[in-house]
Parts: sequence; C-alpha cells; structure tokens
Amino acid sequence: MSAVLLRLACTAAVAAQAVLAPVPAVAEPAPPRSVSQLLTDLQALYRQTEEATESYNATAERLKRQRAEVTRLDGELTRARLALQGGRRDAGRLARQQYQNSSDLSPYLRLLLARDPQHALDEGHVIGRLSRERAETVDQLTGAERKRDALARAARKALDEQLTLTGKQRRQRDDVTARLGDVERLLASLTPEQLAAVAALERTGVAEAQQRLTASGALGDDKPPSGEGDRAVRYALSQVGKPYQWGAQGPASYDCSGLTSQAWGHAGTPIPRTSQEQWARLPKVPLNRLRPGDLVVYFPGATHVALYVGGGRVVQAPRPGERVEVTPLASAPVLGAVRPDDPPRGVPPEAGSRPAAPR
Repeated sequence: MSAVLLRLACTAAVAAQAVLAPVPAVAEPAPPRSVSQLLTDLQALYRQTEEATESYNATAERLKRQRAEVTRLDGELTRARLALQGGRRDAGRLARQQYQNSSDLSPYLRLLLARDPQHALDEGHVIGRLSRERAETVDQLTGAERKRDALARAARKALDEQLTLTGKQRRQRDDVTARLGDVERLLASLTPEQLAAVAALERTGVAEAQQRLTASGALGDDKPPSGEGDRAVRYALSQVGKPYQWGAQGPASYDCSGLTSQAWGHAGTPIPRTSQEQWARLPKVPLNRLRPGDLVVYFPGATHVALYVGGGRVVQAPRPGERVEVTPLASAPVLGAVRPDDPPRGVPPEAGSRPAAPR
C-alpha cells in the first residue's frame, strides 16, 4: 500500500471511530452573571494584570542593573588581564637579568675578593635594591593573578544572574500577556448593554467611595506643593490622554508606575520604578497631610499608584484599554501615600494613613 493510501486509510478509520463514539452529554449552560459580578470579575482580572505588570517591571529594573554590573566586571577583568600581561613581562625581564648576572660566588666572597671593597659594597646595595624590586614584582604578579581569578569568578556569576533574570522576565511577560487575554475575552463576551451597565456601576462605586473618604475627614485641606512636586504634577497632567501600556515609561504611553516615576524624574528627583518600591522606599505621609505631587498607593500589595493633584483627585494611568486621566482619589482601595521629596518630620515609616474603605 502506498504511503498516500495508507494515510487516507488511517484518516478514514479515525473518522469512523469518531462517528461511532458515544456523544458526550452537553453541559448545562452557566447561569448569566449579574452586572455586579461582572464588574467584580473584571476588577479582579485588572488587578491580577497590574500585579503581573509590576512584577515584570521590577525584574526589568533588576535586569538593567545586572547588565550594567556585567559590563563593569567585564571592563575590570579586561584591565586586570592587561595588567597581568605587563606583570609577566616585567617578571620575565627580571628573570633574564638574574640569569645573566648569576655567579657561583656568594656576595660575601665577592666582597672579600674585590680589589675595591667600597665599590663592591656599592654594587651590593644596587644588587639588593634589584632583588627587592624582583620580590615586589613577583608579589604584584601574584596579586594580579588573584585579582584576575576573582574578577573572572564574579563576572561568571553576574552573567549567570543576568541569564536567570532574562528567563524570569520572559516568564513574567508571558504571564502578563495571558492575563490580558483573560480580560479581553471577558470584555468580548459582553453585550454593549452589559458593558454600559458595568461602566455605570463602576462610576457609582467610585463616587460613593470618594464621598465616604471625604466625609470621614481623612483627606483634610491640601498643603501647598513643593517646587519639585509642582513640576511633577504639571508633567503628569501634560500626559493626560496618552494610552496605558504595561511596562511603558513614556513618552508615548505609560503604565501606572511608569507615569509617576517619569513625572518625578522630570521634576529632578529620581524615584524607584515600581509601585511596590515606591511604597517601600519613599517616606510615608498621612492622607490628611497630602500635598500635590505626593503619590497615592493602592491595594494591599501596593500594586497600583497615582499622583495627587489636589482637591481629592489624582492623575493616573489606570489600566489596559484606558488612557492617562484625572480621577477621584478613591478610584480604588487606598493603601496609603508617600512623599518623594520631603519626608515629614516626626512621622515614623509605619505611620501612613489607614486604607480607605473599599468600595
């Protein structure tokens, strides 16, 4: 039987088995989800996506630093190898000199047999100095070899770490892509009426959360911004309308921490790249002492951040599919706030504000 006929026969057999196989029972369709449940599901997916995005950003920052470290170590290793080559040339030259000036007579006998003892003594001092130089050269050569070996080990370790981080970043990128796919599939499954209802319910929830936050007195009156804070606010507001894109730091698009880090960088105060690092490393400030330019951090894991602009509002890159916009501060559950440029006096690191009531 020819190969073509054999493949056709196999295909026919498989098709026959499929026809004769029992038909599985059809699963009951899932009950339709309420608008509230749809909003909850969407918010959970967005939050998971942002968590994955900030993890990716943190790894990207570590990878950037690691690449710089690999480059630095490679440069030092190159210089150490060149120094070692020069040391070996010096050692070879001294070895040749020692061989050419070698004698079976000890320096003491040469002194006794010399016609001019003073000249022999002077020559002995020169020989002693040359001997010390040889010893120093050998010591330097040994030290250079040890340094070369240590740098080679450090460079290999740094390169291994870089490769590990590259693999981790690739996995995290795939994780973000998968979670974005989940969001897109859920949105694609909704009718226009459901999408409008979900959006309206979300706006209502934000308005109610903002009202509760204001009524609680947690915000207080705005304090005047610092010069750098004012510049950070003006930069962030100038980005309004640009699209959210995970991992982006401008100038065409941003994610949440990309916007805040770039705003403060343009104001003259570089800050950490990710929302988690901004929360962990910058001084905490209570919400009732907020001033424009401060950063408002959201969710228990510090996975979202926005920049306070005053009047109970923030500018932020909210999530995939959205654009940089000004929103109420309580657009998500608040973890606390930090101030990049001027730590408040007498406020310990743990004395950030209490989280706002979740909506």
